[in-house]
Amino acid sequence: MSDDDRFKLAADRFGLAHREDPKGEAATYHETLASWVDRLDPNASEPLRLAARCQHLRRHETPRSAFPEGPVGYKRWRSEAARKHAADAATVLREVGYGDDVIGRVGDLLVKKGFRSDPEGQLLEDAVCLTFLELELERFADKYSDDKVVDILKKTWVKMSARGHEAAVKLSRGLPLRLTSLIAKATGS
Repeated sequence: MSDDDRFKLAADRFGLAHREDPKGEAATYHETLASWVDRLDPNASEPLRLAARCQHLRRHETPRSAFPEGPVGYKRWRSEAARKHAADAATVLREVGYGDDVIGRVGDLLVKKGFRSDPEGQLLEDAVCLTFLELELERFADKYSDDKVVDILKKTWVKMSARGHEAAVKLSRGLPLRLTSLIAKATGS
């Protein structure tokens, strides 16, 4: 099997798993996330491109409601979910013929191992943040006060690199005025 065929097979398997999401949102999320990775780095490595396609793999199987409320419960949920996503991704990648080097790298990206000092980890984080802004911010903002939205946007902004900031500013120009003004307030731009 060629490298291209193996990549396509893995991406197709991830796509099938995303379509199992009862809310029906996972497939669109991952298409958008993969698109952001490709836009931010058209020469992204194969492990990075794979990680973008399996981020939050079968997330619906690890519901947030199974963990305590509050920041500690949230962090525990995120950590345990990321480890499960990496394990599920490893199973798929192994089944389609990837070796331990690619499987390990994809896993490291999914659990954000050292992402601040890892250029690919940072790029994936930028793509995740941009996907949030593009697909989820409006729905999030409809549920919460402006102050809460600004707080979340500030936390999102600090996770991003300068390249991510530039893409976010461009993206924000196409958002509804309320969101654009909340982004400007959060980022000081």
